Amino acid sequence: MESVLLGAALLVTLVALVILVLRRPSGKAIEDELSQVRQEADDIRAAAKTDAEEILGKAETQAHQLVQTQRAELDEEARALREDIRSLREDLERRETRLAEREQRLDGEVRRLEEWSAKLAEGKRALEARKEELGKAEEERRHALEQVAGLTAEQAKTELVGAIENQAKREAIPITREIENAARAEGEKRARKIVTLAIQRVASEQTAESVVSVLHLPGDEMKGRIIGREGRNIRAFETTTGVNLIIDDTPEAVLLSCFDPVRREVGRLTLEKLVLDGRIHPQRIEEIYERSKSDVEQLCVRAGEDALVELGIADMHPELIALLGQLRYRTSYGQNVLKHLIESAHIAGIMASELRLPVEQAKRCTLLHDIGKALTHEVEGSHALIGAEIARRYGEHEDVVHAIEAHHNEVEVRTVEAVLTQAADAISGSRPGARRESLEAYVKRLERLEEIARDKHEGVEKVFAMQAGREIRVMVKPDSVDDIQAQVIARDIAKQVEDELTYPGQIRVTVVRESRAIEFAR
Repeated sequence: MESVLLGAALLVTLVALVILVLRRPSGKAIEDELSQVRQEADDIRAAAKTDAEEILGKAETQAHQLVQTQRAELDEEARALREDIRSLREDLERRETRLAEREQRLDGEVRRLEEWSAKLAEGKRALEARKEELGKAEEERRHALEQVAGLTAEQAKTELVGAIENQAKREAIPITREIENAARAEGEKRARKIVTLAIQRVASEQTAESVVSVLHLPGDEMKGRIIGREGRNIRAFETTTGVNLIIDDTPEAVLLSCFDPVRREVGRLTLEKLVLDGRIHPQRIEEIYERSKSDVEQLCVRAGEDALVELGIADMHPELIALLGQLRYRTSYGQNVLKHLIESAHIAGIMASELRLPVEQAKRCTLLHDIGKALTHEVEGSHALIGAEIARRYGEHEDVVHAIEAHHNEVEVRTVEAVLTQAADAISGSRPGARRESLEAYVKRLERLEEIARDKHEGVEKVFAMQAGREIRVMVKPDSVDDIQAQVIARDIAKQVEDELTYPGQIRVTVVRESRAIEFAR
């Protein structure tokens, strides 16, 4: 600061000298001016020095205060750091102390664990030795028992299991019989009432279906026109329709034979229209065949719609209605399938109303349960599973689908509607006059019933299949079979019949045990 003031003073002096030189006054005046300038320069220098000293004093004071403040702050921070260090050191010392104590405890636990491990190993060795001794003793005992009994362990085990099983059956039969009798008494009473009401309220015709259709002619001369020149017309008819035409000595009638009833009906309508028209030639046969095919399709749709109207069922997919109508021309054991479905639906609806269940749902399930028979010859698989897939594809409810796929127990039954469908199907199929059965299949079924009852059952003396296979009567030896064993035999035979045979309705198994007391008078 002092150097700056001196520089300023010198600068002012030089400026004054320059001014004096420029003005060029007299010598005395110059001296006066110079002395004045010097005086002013001294004054300026003195004032500058005073200001500089003042400024330097203030600066020193401020610097000293700043240094004192900084020193106090540093001392405070140093004290805080020392305090933190002391606290950390004390905490570290405490932790080291706790760690040392824990290490001591862990060392003690390790020593105890080692002692226990040694004791366990010793005990395990002792147990192994004892086990070996017991195994040898058990082997010797079993060997001795086998020698005494004359049986191996497996044979004795088999006999024991058989005896226990037989004893368990004998003890379980009375209890089971009591429970079943109580449940059957109430269940049969209720079921008999429901089924009887359903059967009494349904009146159905006897089966009268055939694989042959008869068409009456206005005269025998029409047979020649049907045959045509060198058999041209009859060959064209059979090729176009796929139906065999049988012309025999029957007056004023011809026979149409075909395994497919729909195709046979189309052929019958075709031939009927040709006879009415009178013009019979190959081209005309093809025209009438196409027209008859369309007519039969419309008849199928109308038959399906009539079935829905009769049962009071609405909102069904058109394809399902058409398939349902096709069943009008199909039979099962001689029973018309569509009539069987309608009859079963009526029965299921009556039983559902008695049980206070949705009637329309029960009718819908039963009406569609054989829908797969319309495509059985076109699609591989069971008609129940095929029908379920068709119903699912056309948007039927899952309960309806389940009732269709479960009505032959191919799927486990889990709804009441499925049970009603099975019952209605069995009632409609097993009623007298509903179905025809071939003599060969009938005889084989009776023989198999008697064979099942006779085989694998000790004490059975005679077996008779009675009431057209509706009952099996088993005569047992009273000396070999007691009353409880007779119940076991009846249950086993019924179970085997259920597993192996397919039949409508139910089969009663009756086991007869006759007790005789014989004495001689001498």
